[in-house]
Amino acid sequence: MQEEKPCRVGTLLAIAALAGGLGAATSARAQVTLDVIGPHEYDLPVDFKPFNVFVQYATFQDGNRLWDADGDRRRTSATRTIVGLSKYVHFWTPESNPKMGLAYEVIVPEVGVRNSDTRTSASGIGDPITGLALWYKPTPNSTLGFQSFMQLPVGDKDIGGGDVWKNLSSLFWDVQLGKLTYTADAGFVFFGESTAADATPGTLFHTNHRVGYQLNDVVEPFIALDYERQEGWKNRATGAKVAEGHETTAGIGVMFKYYGNQSLTVRYSRGIDGESHGATDSLNLKYAYVW
Repeated sequence: MQEEKPCRVGTLLAIAALAGGLGAATSARAQVTLDVIGPHEYDLPVDFKPFNVFVQYATFQDGNRLWDADGDRRRTSATRTIVGLSKYVHFWTPESNPKMGLAYEVIVPEVGVRNSDTRTSASGIGDPITGLALWYKPTPNSTLGFQSFMQLPVGDKDIGGGDVWKNLSSLFWDVQLGKLTYTADAGFVFFGESTAADATPGTLFHTNHRVGYQLNDVVEPFIALDYERQEGWKNRATGAKVAEGHETTAGIGVMFKYYGNQSLTVRYSRGIDGESHGATDSLNLKYAYVW
């Protein structure tokens, strides 16, 4: 396991990952759920003193393309979306079992959407997210855990909030092999009924993978692969379903660690395959501070 402070820098990124997918659910679905994770996302410690983390995410999404029902990339309305995610996390080890770790967090999304074709825009606070994660270390260089979050439907309706509650639950794991690092997750998003659309969104499956190589104690380039598939929406009255959609994205980025308790991650991601889904074309930033 890494030294405590660098490990905490990885830890601070671990639990809020869903915000990138759920917090940005304002314009036509673009980014894959939990695609905000980076290297060491789940490289988590055990048997540690309680500590806190603040994370600020920023995503810039160019939404002028979508995947049609035939899997072709088509032009759509020129939409630009900026999503900020402000997150506070508290980490602790239960006294009854110091070989386990726990974390509780609260995330507040800030969303801005602009349509260049219609010259319209909207901004506001998205649906807040809160949840819990727990984990243990099967070996000194590996981590296995479970996380579950609720996104509450109380956000600004102008940017797509305040209608459907969501639950995201997933397994996550991490393996450190010398300078090579691998962190990943796989899980589901469950949705409540939409009163506005008189329909229930279909269950969504997602998985996210990051492989990095530590050049030194400061710089770590990495590659990213994300995938999600959502079942079709079901009309409660007729039982009819809208076609399901999916997308696979690939990305490249670099993580910078400095001062022992801070990190900055930069990543570009682009959709490489999809169907009935927004096409990802995004620049993603993440700043993390541990105390």
